[in-house]
Amino acid sequence: MGMDIDTFVARSLGKWRSQRSAHHLAFAHFEEIRSMIEIEGLAKDDPSVLALCKSQGIDISAIATPFKMSWEGETDWNEDDVLKGQTILVPVPHVGDNSGENNSGKLLRDQGYAETIPAAGDYTITSDGTFVLTTGYDRAAAEEKIWFASDNLRFRVSLIKTSDGKGVTTSSLSSEVRILPKSE
Repeated sequence: MGMDIDTFVARSLGKWRSQRSAHHLAFAHFEEIRSMIEIEGLAKDDPSVLALCKSQGIDISAIATPFKMSWEGETDWNEDDVLKGQTILVPVPHVGDNSGENNSGKLLRDQGYAETIPAAGDYTITSDGTFVLTTGYDRAAAEEKIWFASDNLRFRVSLIKTSDGKGVTTSSLSSEVRILPKSE
């Protein structure tokens, strides 16, 4: 049985410890980023979800499980910088998806990955359960792939490409480990 967007979001909920290695090809620089990521489910009638849907012209009845992602981390590139932020994400599955599962559609974000403006990307969940997101921006394009090695370990590969999609400016690999509650 393939994975649909609701299952992918449900598996992603929780707190994650992330270790990311990034290659900034334009600067010939390698960067290590350590961060904490929290992914929380949101109600479809959450005011931030309603506002994002309205701004993108999306009917609330068309959306799947919305969620919020927050992060805080540090980088070795500039050790004085604290990387911190959050974004609201709203999946909008394609209606009439021929596969019989809602495994492709749009992903709305109130803040993009490559540019800090609202963005809408296209997602697909492949037959092996890999979530693939591509997002075009004015000056760049982002491609991200996320898959689960187990319930508590997932991997993420990200590419930032030139807007024409022919050149890669940044590539990164993240391993994310779920933080489990301590048993008493």
